[in-house]
Amino acid sequence: MKRKPVIIIFFAFMFSSVVAAKDAGHEHDYRTFHVEGKTGYGEIKDSYTSDLVMYLAGNQFMVMEELIKDFQSKHKNVKSVYVETIPPGQILKKQLLKQGGVNGVNTSMTPDLYASVKINHLKKLNKKGLLDKYIIYTHNKLELMVAKGNPKNIKGVGDLGRADLVQSHPNPLTEGIFKFYGSEMLKDLGIYDQVTGNKKCKECWAVPEKTWFTTRHHRETPYRIENNQADVGIVWTTEVAYAKSKGRDIDGVKIDAPFNKQDKVSYVIGLLNKGRNSRNANLFLEYLATQEAQQIYQSYGFVAATESELKIKTF
Repeated sequence: MKRKPVIIIFFAFMFSSVVAAKDAGHEHDYRTFHVEGKTGYGEIKDSYTSDLVMYLAGNQFMVMEELIKDFQSKHKNVKSVYVETIPPGQILKKQLLKQGGVNGVNTSMTPDLYASVKINHLKKLNKKGLLDKYIIYTHNKLELMVAKGNPKNIKGVGDLGRADLVQSHPNPLTEGIFKFYGSEMLKDLGIYDQVTGNKKCKECWAVPEKTWFTTRHHRETPYRIENNQADVGIVWTTEVAYAKSKGRDIDGVKIDAPFNKQDKVSYVIGLLNKGRNSRNANLFLEYLATQEAQQIYQSYGFVAATESELKIKTF
């Protein structure tokens, strides 16, 4: 990969990182779906007024439009559904456990539903008396994202130890995919220190000009790969499927089990005790257990939950 001249690399890096973050689909982070078919973007105030308010794990962003429209077609009285799809660790710390702002606007601390890829996030809320009921509703697994045609001939996850690859990975501070699963995978392979420099940060070079940690979303990685800023990145397999479905210059390299963590990655959604719309929240939990909802998730590459997992449980 060609490097920028030293005299301009700092400025080029700063510009490219900002553009990459902007290009990562963040307009989909905060959406309000209206029953008449209109979608609102970035209307944070809707978190206080919508008929159903959900804060969900970020990498479901591609599923939401089809899923919510199908749900509303069955429950027309739920006229507006506000959905956040950002890393659940950020939601937990900045929006549920203390008042947090987005673009200068405070979001509601009492959504109706909260979802994460780590059940411990929900357990923390349970210990504070904020959440009791939950279900496991889908699964995912890790995959490597590479440029179309795989020009670096990356054959498997062990290649992340190669010195010639520039890598883009989710940051280990706020992105569960790396904090809980990607880092564990690298440790299982014995290459964690080599890949990360044993550094934990975001929007930073963990290893100078070799390993970049993203700002907020692992969906920043496709941009970096397409623009010659990275050769490879750890993402969810659904991210590869979505990028390819949109015709982006992306390919995937499968990660074999158990390194892909397919037996550990479970999406868990819980009912907030102080939510305004508990009836609608329960309707949505029931909907997630339907064949229609499960098929929508599977069509985007997610792995179906079992009948037992889809039953409401209490802590």
